[in-house]
Amino acid sequence: MLLANRVNAGAARRVSGRAAAPIAVRAGRRSLVCEARKVALLGAAGGIGQPLALLLKMNKFVTELALYDIANVVGVAADLSHCNTPVKVTGYTGPEELGACLKGADLIVIPAGVPRKPGMTRDDLFNTNAGIVKALVEAVAKHAPNAVLEIITNPVNSTVPIAVETLKLAGVYDPKKVIGVTSLDIVRANTFVSEAKGLDMKDVDVPVIGGHAGSTILPLLSQTTPPVTFTEAEKKAMTDKIANAGTVVVEAKAGKGSATLSMAYAAARMAESTLLGLNGEPNIYECAFVQSDVVADCPFFASKVLLGPNGVAKVMGLGELDAFEQAAMAAMLPQLKSEIQKGLDFVKSPPAPAS
Repeated sequence: MLLANRVNAGAARRVSGRAAAPIAVRAGRRSLVCEARKVALLGAAGGIGQPLALLLKMNKFVTELALYDIANVVGVAADLSHCNTPVKVTGYTGPEELGACLKGADLIVIPAGVPRKPGMTRDDLFNTNAGIVKALVEAVAKHAPNAVLEIITNPVNSTVPIAVETLKLAGVYDPKKVIGVTSLDIVRANTFVSEAKGLDMKDVDVPVIGGHAGSTILPLLSQTTPPVTFTEAEKKAMTDKIANAGTVVVEAKAGKGSATLSMAYAAARMAESTLLGLNGEPNIYECAFVQSDVVADCPFFASKVLLGPNGVAKVMGLGELDAFEQAAMAAMLPQLKSEIQKGLDFVKSPPAPAS
């Protein structure tokens, strides 16, 4: 079941749809009619890409699913095409087929890149994935400039700025259409707070702001729905647990991968919310890392956004932060700004090719 986060009359609610039957999303007595939507998934043969492709194949808001990777994706497409849902699946291999994959896409999701491994630094991750994202986004600019683009590839704090600068250079940048996927932080926060407080997970919504790496991940526990209380020590412990959850998974997998299944689930949730917005469903809210002016001198920031027919319809404010959250945000901003600048510099002043 995929969950789309909605807010009606100031209260956070969830909308769900079962994959076994057509999804009818209701706003009052109105039922939303689904439009035909093509989704392109770049990096579809990887650890996140394969389970995400399966979830998208089960989503009745998707009519065509175009899978791209540099190898092995034809087999993934063939395997997935046997699932008896009406979503058409096609596979595309290598740069020469990327344009055909992207043509006509409404939503493009990029999980391509290397995953985190034990002992890997952010610089290691950046040095490999930055070039991958730049090359893919150059193709997006050429073949599908009007699509909504969702970046999963880490480090998101840097890869989203890379995507934005690449689109700017091509003259096709629209801030409404570039989204850094931070949904896994919200999924984790909702799970951990629900478990700690004995609440039903489907009723819990914890906004998570900042960035998508380590201490830049800041859950706003004071704004949890329904309201919960934590001691100062509990706030710190819960914040650290949410921020470091990715490392826990990497270590638990002992060099065999990172958070792939939970990331695919969270990305499918974000994709569904985006498709709902594109289809005109009102009051669809998610937290995402986007171009933003909610924090001074920080050009990109994760906060709650309203999704609409063109992508991000509105970047919401942060609301009232408690003293703990204010201090945590002040402490993490230098790291976040540095990681953003690193992405911007990669495009503006690219590194010299290795000799």
